[in-house]
Amino acid sequence: MVPTTTATGSDEATVRRSKRSTPYLLLLPGLGWLAIFFVVPLFASLATSLQVPAEPGNPDAGFVQAFEISNYTNAITEYYPQFIRSYVFAGLATLLALAIAYPLAYFIAFKAGKWRNIMLVLVVAPFFCSFLIRTYAWKTILADQSPVTQFLNFLGLLPDDRILNTPLAVITGIAYNFLPFMTLPLYAALEKIDFRLIEAGNDLYGSPWTTFRKVTFPLSLPGVVAGTLLTFIPAVGDFINAQLLGSIKDKMIGNVIDSQFRIVRDYPTASALSFLLMTSVLIIVFLYIRRAGTEDLV
Repeated sequence: MVPTTTATGSDEATVRRSKRSTPYLLLLPGLGWLAIFFVVPLFASLATSLQVPAEPGNPDAGFVQAFEISNYTNAITEYYPQFIRSYVFAGLATLLALAIAYPLAYFIAFKAGKWRNIMLVLVVAPFFCSFLIRTYAWKTILADQSPVTQFLNFLGLLPDDRILNTPLAVITGIAYNFLPFMTLPLYAALEKIDFRLIEAGNDLYGSPWTTFRKVTFPLSLPGVVAGTLLTFIPAVGDFINAQLLGSIKDKMIGNVIDSQFRIVRDYPTASALSFLLMTSVLIIVFLYIRRAGTEDLV
């Protein structure tokens, strides 16, 4: 009887160890994918950002590792206007997308009824088309002779009598291209709200605006935070909209990185700019989440 008991206890211990190790084993493929396609390229890019040309002025000669920290200071000194412009354009585009997406998500969540699924399909429908093609379409829509531009000129709303090749075109294009990223998290947050809470606010003699401000909006705040992050983060590094819809004065930091990497072939500067952009975005995201009171999203 004793050996049987010992064997049973050993089997139980083996089962417990197996249960404890199963989650980690399931994580291995994902961790391997991240290590190969994120961590390794990240460190390779960091190493590149500290290199110097083997022969100054001749990118074909390659680069050598010199741990040149001045690549970062030089990048900030030379390209800080593009950094600032990127954050301003991305921030304004995010606010514009929020202003459009919140009423849309609210209507889909509470008012759409049987049309809800159709409207959700329409929200994601732009993803069925290439990002580049959508931006080219906006270039046509905002052209100087387009009906949109002529109508706004008729109303006297365009100070320069045009939209294309202006900051307005870039901001509008960014907001449009990333609008689904704002709408879907907002809808998910609003759809989870118990409508009885809103009815209770109305029953307690709250005006529609007061009920929205005290009940609906606070409960939807996780969706607001998620939507703004999903919009702002890719928008700040975007270069397609500035390239196609803006002028030479509207270039963002993504355009500089693209030019340094693809045309100038100054790989250390491009890598340094990429790291500066990534670091600054991470700091902004952390502070924003802490300020919004949604630390659980980190």
